[in-house]
Amino acid sequence: MAVDPAFFAELEARIPKGKVRTRFAPSPTGYTHVGNLRTALYTWLIARHAGGTFILRIEDTDQVRQVEGATDVIYRTMAECGLTHDEGPDVGGPVGPYIQTERQGLYGKFAELLVEKGAAYYCFCEKTESEEDSGEFDRSDDPCRSMSAEEVAANLAAGKPYVIRQRIPHEGTTTFHDVSFGDITVENKTLDDQVLLKRDGLPTYNFANVVDDHLMGITHVVRGSEYLSSAPKYNLLYEAFGWEIPTYVHCSPVMRDQHNKMSKRHGDPSYEDLREQGYLTEAILNYVALLGWAPKGDLGEQEIFSLNELVDAFDIAGISKSPAIFDLEKLTYFNATYLRRMTPDAFAKVAEPYIRQAVKNPAYDAGEIAGLLQARCEKLTDIPEKLDFFDALPAYDKSFFVNKKSKTDETISLEMLEKAVPALEALPAWTTEAIHDALVNLAAELGVKNATLMWPVRIAAAGKLVTPGGAVEICHILGKEETLRRLRAGMAMLK
Repeated sequence: MAVDPAFFAELEARIPKGKVRTRFAPSPTGYTHVGNLRTALYTWLIARHAGGTFILRIEDTDQVRQVEGATDVIYRTMAECGLTHDEGPDVGGPVGPYIQTERQGLYGKFAELLVEKGAAYYCFCEKTESEEDSGEFDRSDDPCRSMSAEEVAANLAAGKPYVIRQRIPHEGTTTFHDVSFGDITVENKTLDDQVLLKRDGLPTYNFANVVDDHLMGITHVVRGSEYLSSAPKYNLLYEAFGWEIPTYVHCSPVMRDQHNKMSKRHGDPSYEDLREQGYLTEAILNYVALLGWAPKGDLGEQEIFSLNELVDAFDIAGISKSPAIFDLEKLTYFNATYLRRMTPDAFAKVAEPYIRQAVKNPAYDAGEIAGLLQARCEKLTDIPEKLDFFDALPAYDKSFFVNKKSKTDETISLEMLEKAVPALEALPAWTTEAIHDALVNLAAELGVKNATLMWPVRIAAAGKLVTPGGAVEICHILGKEETLRRLRAGMAMLK
């Protein structure tokens, strides 16, 4: 079956040349797992570091696994993470369309071109769909590999269903180069004649990737190390077409421990899960960048990187071939660091939705409450449980007033509250400074340490042993009337 050279020449003419071009090519199958996010980040960083082009391509040929709304999840995740794309389904570009099912007309022609070149063949054998996808069959027993052109033509004319398989040489070796793993050589006899085009006319993942990567001018292909075994077959396809082979960057898996890969099935978190668990996008990206990559030179000891700093520092030579273990405690450390480094206004903005989960009363200033929390929480989801005392004083035990370090017991605490109430009641202005000075001066008058007075005031005001702020801050936020009401309730309990 002759193919039109002009068709291929026109596609070749569209391919941009002369700069780095990378692509992130997710399947719309639901959530964004950590390994996928790392691939997106690395491909984006390679392009941005080199001043190149970053492409988003949606690989939706696996209609069975496709999840409704998953493409929107991809767009939203990329936008949240700041991984802007220069070409893609929503922004267009010179080598579109950028959704695989919209490119279906291409793959059959390229498969036929390979048949014409002798690098592929029609296979009319009855095989299961899974065998077609994997290419697993006994090559020596397949009569289609050596079928004559006349037999092939007769079968096609008779309308027999077929797949197109890659014709792997029986002899020799194939060598490919990977940035992390170096040169890898395999014997061709160990490779199978994988299916390129399925009975339904759709390409297999492996074939569509090669065709699309070439037609989009991709210079660097980043993917998981599980595809190392397929790389020789990719090379043979590139060579058969006479195409330049891109730079391969195979990343070792992200592991939950020494022996197990991360898996959503086993409860390991996706990007969406981590956001819901109170982690900042910036902290997640920073941590994910270091799962399998390390900066070189003067930056070798640095851990905290903004996205712009990662662009400057990123070098593919720093990608490791060793598996990376995902450590939630380490991510929490990164997140706490990011929370501490935010400006008070920025922290208040991200914290407010979590504050309002616990503090419904609009009279309480969310910005002021945020000021208590910034140095005291590691994740945003820590916030609500720290604030449950603002809207309503919780039930608590009078034993809370006993604290050896502050030198308080129930008797001393009652005395302190009896002195504190009139001192606070007399304040003309309910400011943090006025409350602080009143209590500190009172402690001096009574000849006790500040803590001996502050402890019972805080316990009575909050009804909790641990609070995100001290007595002064809590009293100020509660307001004069509510503070005095709670302190009197504490006195009544102690009496």
